[in-house]
Amino acid sequence: MRSLEANKSLKSLQSSQSGSTKLTSMDDKKLETENYAHFLYNREVVFAIKYQVRVRIFNEDFVLLRKIRQLDHDNLNKFCGLCVDAPILYAIWKHCQRGSLKDLIAKEQYVGDSFVMFTLMRDIASGLIALHGSFIGAHGMLSSENCLINDRWQVKISDFGLNMIRESQPMSKRKLLWTAPELLRENNRKGTKEGDVYSFAIICCELVNRETVWNGVEREDDVDEIIYRLRRTNTAIPHRPQLHPREEINQNLIHLIRDCWSEIPTERPRIDQVRTMLKQMVRDGSQNLMDYVFGMLEQYASSLEQEVEERTRELVEEKRKSDILLYRMLPKQVADKLKLGEFVEPEQFSAATIFFSDVVSFTTLASKCSPLQVVNLLNGLYTAFDGIIDSHDVYKVETIGDGYLVCSGIPRKNGNDHAKEISELAFAFLRTVSTFRVDHLPNERVNLRIGIHTGPAVAGVVGLTMPRYCLFGDTVNTASRMESNGRPGRIHISTTTNHYLTNIIGGYVTEPRGEVIIKGKGVMETFWLLGHSGDSHYLGAVSSDDRGSPEPM
Repeated sequence: MRSLEANKSLKSLQSSQSGSTKLTSMDDKKLETENYAHFLYNREVVFAIKYQVRVRIFNEDFVLLRKIRQLDHDNLNKFCGLCVDAPILYAIWKHCQRGSLKDLIAKEQYVGDSFVMFTLMRDIASGLIALHGSFIGAHGMLSSENCLINDRWQVKISDFGLNMIRESQPMSKRKLLWTAPELLRENNRKGTKEGDVYSFAIICCELVNRETVWNGVEREDDVDEIIYRLRRTNTAIPHRPQLHPREEINQNLIHLIRDCWSEIPTERPRIDQVRTMLKQMVRDGSQNLMDYVFGMLEQYASSLEQEVEERTRELVEEKRKSDILLYRMLPKQVADKLKLGEFVEPEQFSAATIFFSDVVSFTTLASKCSPLQVVNLLNGLYTAFDGIIDSHDVYKVETIGDGYLVCSGIPRKNGNDHAKEISELAFAFLRTVSTFRVDHLPNERVNLRIGIHTGPAVAGVVGLTMPRYCLFGDTVNTASRMESNGRPGRIHISTTTNHYLTNIIGGYVTEPRGEVIIKGKGVMETFWLLGHSGDSHYLGAVSSDDRGSPEPM
């Protein structure tokens, strides 16, 4: 025996034997299955159907094979020849890059589109018309497995005309699921035109349902049951797959499928009539499927581009919101470094002004409120304070209970303005609390004690989980003592802050408080910040109690 190309040897997938033939094995083992293999033929990929039998080929068979090889149609796959001198008999066919229609249906790729579905059906019908009008007469074993899809989205019917091999080859029952009932009863593998129309209807059912043959049957017992029921002739209602058409499916197609799988072969329409009816069901039947698929991909790309733009805008907006929240928790320059994964080095500042405030008699006030009312009280007060902060060159470090810590000159240095910025902030806070009212305690008034100190400090980020920007140094402690030793509604400042406001910056009015015993600091001379030069009214009058030294705190 010899192949049609007079190939003398074959380097098979299982053998290391080399040969100079045009047919060469592929190295990729993944391309080989139990029933199929792939080879290089004239530098093109071809696929081979494996046959487990060895048949004797006569001269008339060679004539037939040569005629099959010469058969050419847009919807018929090209037959390359038989390879008979290998350990296994191979039928070589042109490779179609997109695989079989069965694979396409199983992956649910594109078959959900009505135009694609009708075009695939029309291609199969055109291929059958070519077969029925040729010397072959009928396919005999048409299925979605041998309807292949090439790179141009054309259906290529394959595995036809080799009846001399097919009749001797053992056939799995699963391959009979597309076979017409009358052919099953007669065990006819050559097939008939009417039988091909029935097989075409089963394939159309797969496309309509978007599932593999016979509603995705998998169990061998179920396959046996289907074959048994198809062979029975005494049933009033023939056994057929269930159709699950979608709303957009033309009902004429459903009627056509049912006509094509009629139990009586003579009542089935001819395949040329089927193609005519399919063309009438498609609005633009002249459009090429590849052009349509490209159009679909272009629309998809356009919609995807719009969606990407929309998602990008949403992402930018969410990032903006996240940045706003982050910048409220950490200084901007510090937050930017942390976002980049950089380490934030502690930084020393030679001069900065620290502000502490505290709600006077907060414990007494809180005792008159429920926990939820306390939270609402502080939230309302601190929200008002936060609005004031936005208009000053200051940074809010933290709030602890009713305590409020603010600094200026940290983390952004601002020359000598830090003392001025904190002082203006203190005036604004006192003006705000003078009009602040507690909703559930209308007769109660909120008052503040404020302390300010100027001096060197160190700032840095502490911790990895919920990192905090913290201030360190004696300046922070002294500012806290200024607040705790202050008086309600007054701004208590240190000598250093007083020097900045009166001598360096100017324009502020202060009054000496005298010497005050400060815990941990000893005796310190401190001042009250009263207002600006030229103001008609200053903050409060200095009582005799304000000049004395309170108990150390």
